[in-house]
Amino acid sequence: MKRGVIAASFAVLLSATTAQAADEVEIDFVLNWIAGGDHAPYYYAKEQGWYEEAGIDLNIEQGKGSQMAVQRTGIGQTQLGLADLGTALIAKGKGADFVAVMNIYANSPYGMYWLKSSGIKDVKDFPGHSIGNPPSDAARAMWPALAKAVGIDPDSVKWVNVQPNAKLAGLKSGAFDVTSSFYNIHHIFQRELGDDMGFFAWKEYGINPYGNSIIVNGEFLKEHPEAVKNFVAVTQRAFKFCVESPEPCVDALVAANSGLQKDNELQNWALVVELLTDETSTTKGLGYFDEDRLKADYELTETYFELDQPFDIMDVVTNEYIDPSITVPTK
Repeated sequence: MKRGVIAASFAVLLSATTAQAADEVEIDFVLNWIAGGDHAPYYYAKEQGWYEEAGIDLNIEQGKGSQMAVQRTGIGQTQLGLADLGTALIAKGKGADFVAVMNIYANSPYGMYWLKSSGIKDVKDFPGHSIGNPPSDAARAMWPALAKAVGIDPDSVKWVNVQPNAKLAGLKSGAFDVTSSFYNIHHIFQRELGDDMGFFAWKEYGINPYGNSIIVNGEFLKEHPEAVKNFVAVTQRAFKFCVESPEPCVDALVAANSGLQKDNELQNWALVVELLTDETSTTKGLGYFDEDRLKADYELTETYFELDQPFDIMDVVTNEYIDPSITVPTK
C-alpha cells in the first residue's frame, strides 16, 4: 500500500517536473563585454536559481562589445543582449530588430584616458593622436558625437584596433595615445597610472546618453512576452539585492568566471552603483527609462549619425516590464 502511494506521488512529482521543464524558455543572453563586476547580479540570480524559478533556462554568453551584442540580438542569434543604448539606437537606424526593456547605466559610463606626460591636456589636444579601441567598442561608435560637441573633426584622430583587456597595457606602452573605458573600472586606471593619469567623463561635455541597457530581439518579445517580463523582474530583484549586499553577488561572479579577483570586482561594482543611480531609478523603478532623456538620446543619434530608417524612440524602448516598486536603494 505504502509503495503504491509513494509510486503515485513520484509519478505526480515527475509529471509536474516534466511540465515545468516543457514550459521553461531557453534564453541566450550576450553581455556587452567579458564578465566583470558590473555583471554580478545576473550570475548571482542564476546561482540562486531565480531565473530557473521564473521559467527561464538562462545561458550567459561573454561579449565582445556593444555593437556585436546589438548585431547578434538584432538578428535573433541571441534572444537578449546587454548593450550601450546609444550604440543600439545607431544599429536600430540601420534595421536591427530589438526593443530595450531595462536600463542598467542611468548615467553615461564613457570616459577617456591618456598620460599627462604625453603633453595632452584635454580633448582639444586629441587631433593628430591615436585612440586605441576595439572595432566594436561603444565609445568608438559614439565618438563622432563627442568630437562634434567639443568642436573637433571626428576624423582628426587615428584609430588603433586593440583587444578589450589590452587598452590599459597599450596606453602604458605607447602603442596609442588615448583610450576610452567605462567608469566601472576607473579604479584600475587610477591604480596603474597614478598622477600621470589624464581623464574626463563624456558627460562633462554634455554627452550623457543612457548606457548599458537590456535589449530583446523583436520577434522573441512578440512570441515570449511573459518570459521577458520574468527576466526583467528577476534582474530588477537581483540588482537591488546586490546594491544592498554586494559580497555574495561578487562571490557568485568570481565562482563562475575564473581569473577574476574578488577585491577588484567589488570596487568595480561600487562604481557601477554610481552609474545606475539617478533620480528616476530611485523613484520610478530600477531600470526605468525617462521619456525626455530618451528623446534627447534619439536627437543626439539623429544629429550625429545617418539613420537609414528613422524611427520613433518610444517604439524601441518600453517601461512595460519595469516594476516601479523595485527601486535602487538609497542609504
